[in-house]
Amino acid sequence: MLIYIGAFIVVLFITAYATIIFFSHTPRLPFPQESKYITNDNSDELYDLPPRITSTDTKHNEYEILLSIVIPCYNETKRLGKMLDESVEFLTANYKNKFEILIVDDGSSDGTDKYALNKATELGLSPHILRVIKLQQNRGKGGAVTHGLLHSRGKFGLFADADGATKFSDISRLIEFMNDLKTNEPGVAIGSRAHMVNTDAVVKRSFIRNFLMYGLHTLVFIFGIRDIQDTQCGFKMFNFESIKNIFPHMHTERWIFDVEVLLLGEIQHMTMKELPVNWQEIDGSKVDLAKDSIGMAIDLVVTRMAYLLGIYKLNESGRLNKKNQ
Repeated sequence: MLIYIGAFIVVLFITAYATIIFFSHTPRLPFPQESKYITNDNSDELYDLPPRITSTDTKHNEYEILLSIVIPCYNETKRLGKMLDESVEFLTANYKNKFEILIVDDGSSDGTDKYALNKATELGLSPHILRVIKLQQNRGKGGAVTHGLLHSRGKFGLFADADGATKFSDISRLIEFMNDLKTNEPGVAIGSRAHMVNTDAVVKRSFIRNFLMYGLHTLVFIFGIRDIQDTQCGFKMFNFESIKNIFPHMHTERWIFDVEVLLLGEIQHMTMKELPVNWQEIDGSKVDLAKDSIGMAIDLVVTRMAYLLGIYKLNESGRLNKKNQ
């Protein structure tokens, strides 16, 4: 009897392991043109991005600037303007000549790249402050964020959603937290809407949207992120130390990528803190509630189990092993 039970457990484990491997993801390498950018100099010339950050880097260009703002975009001509108006006004007033904005165009077909360049000129930005990186194939929000942060120049890197749902000036709270960290201490500042759970911004959402939101939060809690109440807010800041220790190892490229970011932070015992931000619902979300919720649930379970089973490792998605061979 014990033999049969043991055999059943072994078969169950092998089946689960094989299933996780089947659903696991290894990001593709960037195409050569994705290591370049265009800017608002009316030339359409392609310029080289800084070298891709790796987990073995020891310094980061002597921190050419303070802030790198990474904005992932997929067909965002209708929403990006508000975000750029607000962010550029704040950054110019408080961090002039100390910031860059990286628009990562994730295969848009609506002219997001040209729109961003025209907006940069309209807002009076000198060339090379706003940089547009065009991905040749759609990677998903997580892939776009990862690509942008790994080619950033700032001491701190923020990724922010293109819809401008979060009040941009709240970045000050995140910077304050980062400045309090010890030298070379990896840190993650997490913009959070948890304090808004009973406000109109959340209460007036549709029943199905709130139901799926709470369902996702439950899964996140079950599968390991228990100290962070709001994992999905698109307003997170990293210092160079956390960028190099998180993003080269990323596997997940779509909506649930935030959870892998935080898992990698927890696994490596980084200092992470939720900070309240002001947020409002903005129309035009690209999330398909039915389809993407199922995908997010699968990705969440696969990501957590892949780390527990050793399928995902801190080896730059297997590339670090190849470098050392």
